[in-house]
Amino acid sequence: MVHPDKNCQKKQRDFLLQCPADEREYHARMFRIGNAAFIYHQIAASSTNAVTLEIYYHDWLEGLPPAIMQSMKEQGFEACKNTLPFTRYVNERRDIGMDEWMKQRLSEEDYKTYKDNSQK
Repeated sequence: MVHPDKNCQKKQRDFLLQCPADEREYHARMFRIGNAAFIYHQIAASSTNAVTLEIYYHDWLEGLPPAIMQSMKEQGFEACKNTLPFTRYVNERRDIGMDEWMKQRLSEEDYKTYKDNSQK
Protein backbone atom coordinates (compact mmCIF):
# COMPACT_ATOMS: atom_id res chain seq x y z
CA MET A 1 0.00 0.00 0.00
CA VAL A 2 1.40 3.37 -0.96
CA HIS A 3 1.42 6.40 1.31
CA PRO A 4 -1.29 8.94 0.45
CA ASP A 5 1.20 11.83 0.51
CA LYS A 6 3.10 12.13 -2.80
CA ASN A 7 6.18 13.58 -1.09
CA CYS A 8 6.32 10.65 1.32
CA GLN A 9 5.85 8.23 -1.60
CA LYS A 10 8.87 9.79 -3.31
CA LYS A 11 11.00 9.59 -0.16
CA GLN A 12 10.10 5.94 0.32
CA ARG A 13 10.80 5.14 -3.34
CA ASP A 14 14.15 6.98 -3.19
CA PHE A 15 15.09 5.15 0.01
CA LEU A 16 14.30 1.78 -1.57
CA LEU A 17 16.36 2.62 -4.64
CA GLN A 18 19.37 3.43 -2.42
CA CYS A 19 18.85 0.45 -0.17
CA PRO A 20 21.05 -2.67 -0.57
CA ALA A 21 19.24 -5.21 -2.75
CA ASP A 22 19.18 -7.84 0.00
CA GLU A 23 17.34 -5.41 2.34
CA ARG A 24 14.98 -3.86 -0.19
CA GLU A 25 12.03 -6.26 0.20
CA TYR A 26 12.14 -6.02 3.99
CA HIS A 27 11.98 -2.22 3.89
CA ALA A 28 9.33 -2.24 1.15
CA ARG A 29 7.19 -4.53 3.32
CA MET A 30 7.65 -2.26 6.35
CA PHE A 31 6.60 0.74 4.24
CA ARG A 32 3.49 -1.09 2.98
CA ILE A 33 2.48 -2.08 6.51
CA GLY A 34 3.25 1.37 7.93
CA ASN A 35 1.38 3.11 5.12
CA ALA A 36 -1.67 0.91 5.67
CA ALA A 37 -1.59 1.65 9.40
CA PHE A 38 -1.21 5.38 8.71
CA ILE A 39 -4.26 5.36 6.43
CA TYR A 40 -6.25 3.33 8.99
CA HIS A 41 -5.61 5.94 11.67
CA GLN A 42 -6.43 8.80 9.31
CA ILE A 43 -9.93 7.37 8.81
CA ALA A 44 -10.95 8.36 12.34
CA ALA A 45 -10.52 12.10 11.85
CA SER A 46 -11.47 12.26 8.20
CA SER A 47 -14.77 10.43 8.47
CA THR A 48 -16.03 11.56 11.89
CA ASN A 49 -17.30 15.05 12.63
CA ALA A 50 -15.71 17.14 15.39
CA VAL A 51 -18.70 16.96 17.75
CA THR A 52 -18.80 13.17 17.56
CA LEU A 53 -15.03 12.96 18.01
CA GLU A 54 -15.27 14.98 21.21
CA ILE A 55 -18.06 12.74 22.52
CA TYR A 56 -15.91 9.71 21.71
CA TYR A 57 -12.97 11.35 23.50
CA HIS A 58 -14.93 11.60 26.75
CA ASP A 59 -16.13 8.00 26.40
CA TRP A 60 -12.57 6.87 25.64
CA LEU A 61 -11.28 8.58 28.78
CA GLU A 62 -13.71 6.60 30.93
CA GLY A 63 -12.21 3.31 29.73
CA LEU A 64 -8.61 4.21 30.53
CA PRO A 65 -6.71 3.27 33.70
CA PRO A 66 -6.93 6.14 36.22
CA ALA A 67 -3.38 7.49 35.84
CA ILE A 68 -3.54 7.45 32.04
CA MET A 69 -7.04 8.93 32.09
CA GLN A 70 -5.81 11.82 34.23
CA SER A 71 -2.88 12.45 31.92
CA MET A 72 -5.06 12.39 28.79
CA LYS A 73 -7.60 14.69 30.48
CA GLU A 74 -4.84 17.15 31.31
CA GLN A 75 -3.61 17.06 27.72
CA GLY A 76 -7.14 17.69 26.50
CA PHE A 77 -9.13 16.76 23.43
CA GLU A 78 -7.10 18.78 20.91
CA ALA A 79 -3.85 17.12 21.95
CA CYS A 80 -5.33 13.63 22.04
CA LYS A 81 -7.58 13.60 18.98
CA ASN A 82 -4.79 12.39 16.69
CA THR A 83 -3.08 9.94 19.04
CA LEU A 84 -2.99 6.35 17.82
CA PRO A 85 -4.83 4.84 20.81
CA PHE A 86 -7.66 7.35 20.40
CA THR A 87 -7.95 7.04 16.62
CA ARG A 88 -8.02 3.26 16.94
CA TYR A 89 -10.75 3.59 19.57
CA VAL A 90 -12.77 5.81 17.23
CA ASN A 91 -12.43 3.38 14.33
CA GLU A 92 -13.24 0.34 16.44
CA ARG A 93 -16.23 2.09 17.93
CA ARG A 94 -17.44 2.55 14.35
CA ASP A 95 -16.85 -1.19 13.71
CA ILE A 96 -13.64 -0.66 11.74
CA GLY A 97 -11.30 -3.07 13.50
CA MET A 98 -7.64 -2.57 12.72
CA ASP A 99 -6.72 -6.23 12.30
CA GLU A 100 -9.49 -6.94 9.80
CA TRP A 101 -8.88 -3.65 8.00
CA MET A 102 -5.19 -4.48 7.62
CA LYS A 103 -5.94 -8.04 6.53
CA GLN A 104 -8.18 -6.78 3.74
CA ARG A 105 -5.56 -4.37 2.42
CA LEU A 106 -2.25 -6.21 2.80
CA SER A 107 -0.96 -9.25 0.98
CA GLU A 108 -1.06 -12.48 2.94
CA GLU A 109 2.68 -12.31 3.60
CA ASP A 110 2.57 -8.63 4.64
CA TYR A 111 -0.35 -9.33 6.95
CA LYS A 112 1.50 -12.23 8.56
CA THR A 113 4.47 -9.93 9.20
CA TYR A 114 2.13 -7.27 10.61
CA LYS A 115 0.52 -9.79 12.99
CA ASP A 116 3.86 -11.31 14.04
CA ASN A 117 5.25 -7.86 14.85
CA SER A 118 2.11 -6.58 16.57
CA GLN A 119 2.16 -9.49 19.03
CA LYS A 120 5.67 -8.71 20.29
